[in-house]
Amino acid sequence: QLVESGGGLVQPGGSLRLSCTASGFTLNNVAIGWFRQAPGKEREEVSCISITPASIIYTGSVEGRFTVSRDEAKNTVYLQMDNLKPEDTAIYYCAAPIPYPYCSGLTTGQYNTWGQGTQVTVSS
Repeated sequence: QLVESGGGLVQPGGSLRLSCTASGFTLNNVAIGWFRQAPGKEREEVSCISITPASIIYTGSVEGRFTVSRDEAKNTVYLQMDNLKPEDTAIYYCAAPIPYPYCSGLTTGQYNTWGQGTQVTVSS
């Protein structure tokens, strides 16, 4: 099971850090993806981080503003979101494509373990 936390309401230009933790398994052995879904829109993959040494993929709209990282000791993956924009408003999910350790070549359908999501709202 995955659990996201850290969402909330923030003004444009602000920052939030989302956390993704796991119970029952270690995140350190699998790639972790971050996804988001805005009202009326399809789910979009935001980022993926492979196992250490981590390679990271970002979707173009967040590159340079979002940063993904791992804390293996805490069994946690973070999504640091800076310079947030209203269009970043969505429910954010983390997901694991167990047992795949690398992001390269993954499809959305291979993500088989999902969190419940955390709401991020960017508004003035």
